[in-house]
Amino acid sequence: MVVTNWRAVGIGFLTIIVLGIVGAFVGPLAVFGTALGAVVGGFLAGYVAHTGTVDGAWNGFLAGTIGAIAVIAALTALGLAVSVVELSLGGVFATVSVALAALVLVALGAIPATLGGAIGGMMNREEPAEMTSPST
Repeated sequence: MVVTNWRAVGIGFLTIIVLGIVGAFVGPLAVFGTALGAVVGGFLAGYVAHTGTVDGAWNGFLAGTIGAIAVIAALTALGLAVSVVELSLGGVFATVSVALAALVLVALGAIPATLGGAIGGMMNREEPAEMTSPST
């Protein structure tokens, strides 16, 4: 059974939000910012969950999907606000249609987060047990 660690999902989600929004506003990061944010956020979700590869991938998938939807919603709200302030009806329609098309890309945003979560779930955070030997 797959275990969902909501704390891990939240950490991955916040990472994806921050890196996704920064990537949207910084020119050189625009292409790689969202994918990199998904990989890093998914990795953190899997690493914090630390319950194995499958659970890490699941937590990374949740963080990636929820994070991608939140980034799309934030950028859509920003685009709609600018269109309303400029009184541009065409801008409103363009923003809404781009947002709907971007929802299709949520699946593509979830793939790197799932891979990052699987890798993070494989990481071993446990400290090795002390080696004891009998004294003679």
